[in-house]
Amino acid sequence: MSYQALYRVWRPQNFADVVGQEHITKTLQNALLQDKISHAYLFSGPRGTGKTSAAKILAKAVNCENGPSAEPCNECASCRGISDGSIQDVIEIDAASNNGVDEIRDIRDKVKYAPGSVRFKVYIIDEVHMLSTGAFNALLKTLEEPPTHVIFILATTEPHKIPLTIISRCQRFDFKRITAQAITGRMTLILNETGTAFDEPALPIIARAAEGGMRDALSLLDQAVSYSRGRLTEADALIVTGTVGQEMLQSIAEAVFNQNAAEAVQTLNKLLMEGKDPTRFTEDLILYFRDMLLLKMAPELEESLERTMAEETFTELAGRVSEPAIYEYIAILNKAQQDMKFTNHARIYLEVALVKMSRLHIKAESAASGPEIAGLLEKINRLEQEVQELKKRPAGSVETEVPKPAAKKMSRPSNQFKVAVPQIEKVLSEATKQDIQNIKSRWGNMIGYLNERQMRSQAALLNDAEPVAASADSFVLKFKYEIHCQMASDNKAFMDSISTILNELTGKPYRPLVVPEEAWLDIRRSFVKKQKEEGVTAPPGEEAEADVPEEEEDPLVSKALELVGEEFLEIKD
Repeated sequence: MSYQALYRVWRPQNFADVVGQEHITKTLQNALLQDKISHAYLFSGPRGTGKTSAAKILAKAVNCENGPSAEPCNECASCRGISDGSIQDVIEIDAASNNGVDEIRDIRDKVKYAPGSVRFKVYIIDEVHMLSTGAFNALLKTLEEPPTHVIFILATTEPHKIPLTIISRCQRFDFKRITAQAITGRMTLILNETGTAFDEPALPIIARAAEGGMRDALSLLDQAVSYSRGRLTEADALIVTGTVGQEMLQSIAEAVFNQNAAEAVQTLNKLLMEGKDPTRFTEDLILYFRDMLLLKMAPELEESLERTMAEETFTELAGRVSEPAIYEYIAILNKAQQDMKFTNHARIYLEVALVKMSRLHIKAESAASGPEIAGLLEKINRLEQEVQELKKRPAGSVETEVPKPAAKKMSRPSNQFKVAVPQIEKVLSEATKQDIQNIKSRWGNMIGYLNERQMRSQAALLNDAEPVAASADSFVLKFKYEIHCQMASDNKAFMDSISTILNELTGKPYRPLVVPEEAWLDIRRSFVKKQKEEGVTAPPGEEAEADVPEEEEDPLVSKALELVGEEFLEIKD
């Protein structure tokens, strides 16, 4: 094939041709002039930024017959031989395919031999991060103390994968992404040299699509020139790169600002039908609003606009959109761009983002027009005049109305819990020792049943409750506080659950009667007094189980009750 790609034909042949890396080329040139050449270099940076090209230029510069000089002459036999690859003393190795220990050992064995046709033997190891751990170890000692006639130049796009022991033995140079302006300048030079006609707006589009890589930019330029018919136009660049023109961005931004979501989505669908990439379009839209914000904040930095030209329509829209609105637009688009990386439906996320942007109510916060500002100033002046007039009046002439204190609302007395005294007295009169023991022995099981049935709040309510008396069909449930009695009696489902569970456990449908502790003591005392007055005596032991003790108690029994408690003590005559 007689045709060669542009990035191969226009590969830099001297340091001046390496675009955008002046901080590196200047350092290397000074080192050449001062004869301070290191034995090992590490060139790291993104793809297509000139790492391998700079390595070859350095190899030519140190071996140039007309040196030492800041640039290789590219005319002597050494320079021409290194350029066309005919000199065997400049070895370029691809570490991706030669990453084993054996290849590095072969290099280690051959470095001790002096070069045959030039002064320095130069090893250029590309993508050096692909070497295995054993290969790095084999290279370590040779890289630290090579012979005086050997120079190592390591190139990589992922320096974090290289062992620190290797990095510390090299002079490291970090290549940065090339700016769009520098790429545009280089492409302009190439097109002028090749005699290709072009429109100037087309080149920035290709430069932005290259994302800082000169090789990518020249590949896109080669493709765009092939697509065009005699003249490279802006439309050709847009089609080849898949980006969107400023007019379409302007129309979508207008629709979003006017809160017309339907028009914004329709325009987007039209672009996607033409084959535009939604991810690339999202990036273009972010840069569009970035340029709008930059134009509002620093109009003098017009040359820093990356995606747009400061045309009249763009400037007019930037004047109407407020800064908070631009912040929100960029935030929504940035979130959508992140979500697109993890989905197969990037179009949906972009459509949702446009709808969100159209629904923002920030339009009212946009820059006010001239008449609105004048109206606001007039109101402020009128208010200031009124304040000055009020200050000039005597203190007593100002009539002030003292607000009357609001009448206090009569608070209704809270409804106290009504204790069912007759029913409780009936249980006491019919209480038996067997019934109360039957309930108490299964009380813990009943609380466990409530927890199993996801009734934990009811089970917690029964933790402070205690059955104190029981008859054949009812029992008295004492609570410590009145509020707990109220909560239990108001919850009919809770009361029914207690009866149902006790029926399952004991075989009897005991109906609970709740009572606060203070009321229970009064009812019990009154019941005992009434029984004595009537001369009625209960069967032995039943009074104790019903919590209806005699007025005169045995001191021994009282002390035992105090130490142990009623729950764990059984009194027998």
